[in-house]
Amino acid sequence: LFFIEQLDRIIIHQQVELLEALLGTETCSKYEIKNHLGQRVYFAVEENVCFDRNFCSPIRSFTIRIADNAGREVITVNRPLRCNSCWFPCFLQELEVQSPPGTIAGYVVQNWDPFLPKFTIQNESKEDVLKIIGPYATCGCFEDVDFEVKALNEMTTIGKISKYWSGFVNNVFTNTANFGIQVPVDLDVRIKAVMIGACFLIDLMFFENSLDGL
Repeated sequence: LFFIEQLDRIIIHQQVELLEALLGTETCSKYEIKNHLGQRVYFAVEENVCFDRNFCSPIRSFTIRIADNAGREVITVNRPLRCNSCWFPCFLQELEVQSPPGTIAGYVVQNWDPFLPKFTIQNESKEDVLKIIGPYATCGCFEDVDFEVKALNEMTTIGKISKYWSGFVNNVFTNTANFGIQVPVDLDVRIKAVMIGACFLIDLMFFENSLDGL
């Protein structure tokens, strides 16, 4: 995790899937994870089955394997198939992040709220570390959508996960996603890895089948 340990800004770019764009068929997502200069430091590939992608798309279970440029897996993100409705608060989203693979780095846990998207970042012992709070509406309307990263008291903002609006043609015809993660540079590197997992979860929950800002 040497590359993200030094970063206070992480860019996640979903690679264009032409088959998905042309045929409307869900394919396994692939991402590039870059530093603030746009240099790729990791790449990520989603693993699941065709049924999950096409029939359970926003709530589908998945494993995302993140590797460095030499092909060595450094982070594994696991998401089970769970409910995606505020009417079922006992079975909301939970995501596990391992780094290195096989060693728990932390968790992302959805919190019940009737109005706002809310998540808790937990460490490997399931102790609460940070909160993520999204906006009332995630449609964007031709602008970025920010999910604020806050201290546990929800009063102090220390960073954000942003869904970048990248234009009508790109969003409608390729459905790609571009995210930025901004956190303190001295944040525990394992929690930075969990923040990457949170970004993937936010993408699937709120932007997978949307027009991404229209």
